[in-house]
Amino acid sequence: MNTAPHSFGKSLFELLSSMRFAISLLSILAIASIIGTVLKQAEPYSNYIIQLGPFWFEVFRKLGLYDVYHAGWFLVILTFLVVSTSVCIWRNAPNFTREMKSFREHVSEASLAAFKHRHEVSTDLEADALAGQAQRYLEGQGYKVRRVPREDGVLLAAKAGSWNRLGYFLAHAAIVMICIGGLMDGNLVFKAQQFLGMKKIETRDIPQSQVPAISRLSPDNPSFRGSVQIPEGSSADVAFLNVADGYLVQDLPFVVALKQFRIEHYSTGQPKSFESDVELFDRSGNKLREATIAVNHPLIHDGIAIYQASFADGGTRLALRGWNLFAPTASSFPVDGAVHQNTTLTSAGGDYTLEFVDFRPFNIENMGGEIEETSGDTMSVLGGSPVSDNRHLRNVGPSFQYKLRDARGQAREFSNYMLPLELDGRWYLMSGVRESPNEAFRYLRMPLDADGDIDGFMRLRGALLDPELRPEIAARFAREALPQDAWGTEIEDRLKFSATQVLALFAEGGFQSLGAFIEEKVPEAEREKAAGTYLRILELAAFEALQVANRQAGLPPPQSDDATGWLVRDTLNSMSDLFVYGAPIYLQLMSYDEVKASGLQLTRSPGKNVVYFGSLLLTLGVFFMLYVRERRVWLRIKPGGALLAMSSAKHTIDFEKEFTQHAQALDTLAK
Repeated sequence: MNTAPHSFGKSLFELLSSMRFAISLLSILAIASIIGTVLKQAEPYSNYIIQLGPFWFEVFRKLGLYDVYHAGWFLVILTFLVVSTSVCIWRNAPNFTREMKSFREHVSEASLAAFKHRHEVSTDLEADALAGQAQRYLEGQGYKVRRVPREDGVLLAAKAGSWNRLGYFLAHAAIVMICIGGLMDGNLVFKAQQFLGMKKIETRDIPQSQVPAISRLSPDNPSFRGSVQIPEGSSADVAFLNVADGYLVQDLPFVVALKQFRIEHYSTGQPKSFESDVELFDRSGNKLREATIAVNHPLIHDGIAIYQASFADGGTRLALRGWNLFAPTASSFPVDGAVHQNTTLTSAGGDYTLEFVDFRPFNIENMGGEIEETSGDTMSVLGGSPVSDNRHLRNVGPSFQYKLRDARGQAREFSNYMLPLELDGRWYLMSGVRESPNEAFRYLRMPLDADGDIDGFMRLRGALLDPELRPEIAARFAREALPQDAWGTEIEDRLKFSATQVLALFAEGGFQSLGAFIEEKVPEAEREKAAGTYLRILELAAFEALQVANRQAGLPPPQSDDATGWLVRDTLNSMSDLFVYGAPIYLQLMSYDEVKASGLQLTRSPGKNVVYFGSLLLTLGVFFMLYVRERRVWLRIKPGGALLAMSSAKHTIDFEKEFTQHAQALDTLAK
């Protein structure tokens, strides 16, 4: 027998109405939603490259996982799920409705006799009399009863909890509503405009006022989620949407002005609470309203929700003084700047672009442990080992971060503290450096002099780097090291030569240069002794260099005490670290005028209420399916006896108890 093949339309209908197809789509969406929850969405691509590395970054990018809820394949699956679930509802609704209304009164006696839960009794009562009593009993137990006459007696068909099947309708309708809400917030308008070439993602770093119309979204855009940072005393009428490797500018129907930003911190330095006092104006400058926005307390206006999302520096003005670290001079130069602005610095190594990145008014550091030192130099990581309490947490004062970018575009990031830190009983100014944002800062210690300033370090550094001063420094060292009767002899000349050589090697590359020279010129068996001798010469010559530097600055000679000795030794260590520090310039923060900025997230989400309604339907559906038990009872009464049968979709302990109760009641009624 030949069977006609299914048409394409019928096959498609069977697929869309298949429960397996819908569950498969739901499974894919569930996995995608987990990824979207774990992986922070809509971040700049540079953040993902740092976090994932080049290989996985490219894999995730091709899968669209950086904005998974707006990815094309995600929206397509949502659309198919809406269609599939709707077809399922349309296909199964008539059967479910009939089943809810049906009493199944056409069941045969043979079928009832095959039920697992059945009970038979004998009776002398008339069938109609027993049926009347049994009907009143079942109705008293919450059952709806239909009485059906049979040729040789009566059949009572009863049902309770048939609303259980309503849970299936509600759950399926909830899926449809939630998916429709997701589609409404899925940037479908922009995706259509982008596909038609009407909109284009902007990738250039340009002021928003210069962003062309093709990369701007209208205030009437039905759905968007963007962010903006507003400094105190400033306003914004746009939000920025991170899209792929660029952004879009979303024009707002109003202007947001930030009057004041407030933040409170815990003792650990973590933010405790922050809020913004804002004013809203229309495009004509008329004030619409004012409000305070706090975390979890958004402002909703004209269908747009404004959330307190973050905070940042709003352009703090910095007054600095800088030093050319490899110039043989102790003089400094003034530098003025502001966070998020750039300036140009000139040094012996060429021109650099100075990019001010951030400012922090205070920093909570763990000062309870030892400073960890890296191998090969004395640059260190600030802070000690973790502690279980706050006894060693201390506010070490303001800091600012900046980048120095050379002519080739290569940059290093620096973090300098304004106030000195006490480490190992001595005071230092700290400057951190790192080559990439995913690295921890390594800190350079610069010792303070007896006056609590960095000037002593800078004077000694300049003198040690000045080749014109080396003969005088070497001569002073030799005279101090030799008795007077050895002055003017060949011994003094050799000692001056050694001191000049050590000073020159150290000025070229610090301890690394001295070490390389010893390995090249000194036999291995004598290297340790030679290293000790050279370091002693360097330290004593450095003390003489400090004498010369103070004389040139018109200052009294330094004291020959432990404090001066530590200043000399710390200066030598710091100078050696300068060769791996990575910057020809050091900047010291002298004063600042702080400006805070509030990070606001603005969203227009018409699908949100649809999703909320769908979630309500889903809750109700789950309630009906889990807590409303459908039970059916049949009582076949014939002259001389009766047969009780009962069924339920779930055979629970409660069901067993209820069946026993009904059986006992029948025994009582049949007497």
